[in-house]
Amino acid sequence: MRGFTFLQGFRSGGFRSCGFRSGPASSTLLRSAVAFLLAAPFSLASQAQVFTVTPEGIDGKYLDFHPTDIPLPEAPLTNHNREDLLRFLQAEQGFAMRPLPIGVLTLHANGAMQPSGSDYANAIRNRGLSVKAGERVTVTDIRIEKDRLQLDFNGGPEHKHKFLRHVSVGMDPNATTPVVHDDPQAPSGSRIVLIFPHAMPDVTGLQVEALVKPIVDFSVKSPQQAFTDTLPPALRKTILEHHVLVGMNEQMVVSALGSPKNKVRENDGQTPFEEWIYGDPPQPVQFVRFNGNRVIRVEIANVGESPVIRTQNEMGDYWSTAPGDNTRIVKLGDQNPADTQAQNAPHAPPTLRNPGEKLPGDDDKDKPVMKPVQFPKDSQDGQKTAGSGQNPNPNPATIPASSSATPQPASAPAPTPSLHPTMPSPDEQLRPTS
Repeated sequence: MRGFTFLQGFRSGGFRSCGFRSGPASSTLLRSAVAFLLAAPFSLASQAQVFTVTPEGIDGKYLDFHPTDIPLPEAPLTNHNREDLLRFLQAEQGFAMRPLPIGVLTLHANGAMQPSGSDYANAIRNRGLSVKAGERVTVTDIRIEKDRLQLDFNGGPEHKHKFLRHVSVGMDPNATTPVVHDDPQAPSGSRIVLIFPHAMPDVTGLQVEALVKPIVDFSVKSPQQAFTDTLPPALRKTILEHHVLVGMNEQMVVSALGSPKNKVRENDGQTPFEEWIYGDPPQPVQFVRFNGNRVIRVEIANVGESPVIRTQNEMGDYWSTAPGDNTRIVKLGDQNPADTQAQNAPHAPPTLRNPGEKLPGDDDKDKPVMKPVQFPKDSQDGQKTAGSGQNPNPNPATIPASSSATPQPASAPAPTPSLHPTMPSPDEQLRPTS
């Protein structure tokens, strides 16, 4: 066995700055990295990128709602128990069991939640997300009416003073004092309205918490336990056993293994990724690779053993998110010219006619019609046949043999005529006599 090497990679180019590898594995990694650096310019230029722009969705498992079955008293709520209920729920803290939108959720006692299904997903997309599943919430306002109980969390979805913040008092119209100073921050809380079949029953604080437990859990627990309670039983068991599966998100990995000591950001071809490193030798070292918010690769290196690498999805269809209405696909890079030509039909010549218009002479076949202008073609020697004084379409059978054997110059200047026929031309004066 060759010992163990900690690679200090090329930070400008491409592989991890800190990794646990054996000797043969490091040489293999170095060869693959060099091959990638040599082939990168060609692969990047020849391949095109495609990414999909989608609105923020929620996990499909949150679209299902399971109502409770809590026995309710038949007697109406008394004044004494009303005060006890307000004192019990005031400033009570809990954990969101599902994503809460900035808005109102109506919950029927031992019944369904509204909105639900796709309407619940659209409420989160349209109004925004107040808190994620597993995050802490606090009751900030309580209101008891005839047949319902209203609970505001984290300030509620509306301003505390809806009308008073628009009222000002003062003698001078230009310098008035508002009754309630306006809060510039937009509200970002949620509201749960618990509706009972008849009048408000004589319920206790524990019964109210049990009725809203599918949405908010008021049990005493740690943040890790609160998050794992929102997951299915099989996935909850995997996280509590400190195992990581391909397909988990960052919050699941943090709940299972904690925060990593080292993080490395690199590119694998055109795919950017972030790798979290857990453990120190001689203990097993675990490399968890993320692309976006999903684990795409898990590698475990034990001392004296070959690394175990997992890249296949191990979460099944867990991340079946609600489809978005405004999904767009954007293509980047060069397109294939053949695809562009196949999609584009030949353009018709320009015309002044309206679509479907016929002229009076269209039906007369004997009437001459103007055709496109035919330009003269170039001959083999590169000269225009039109206007050169030669036959534009010579027939080899009619050309004399002397002319075909000896090529004639293309265009020779004519000799300058002499003004006096008895006098020699300038060329003859310079010609030597024999």
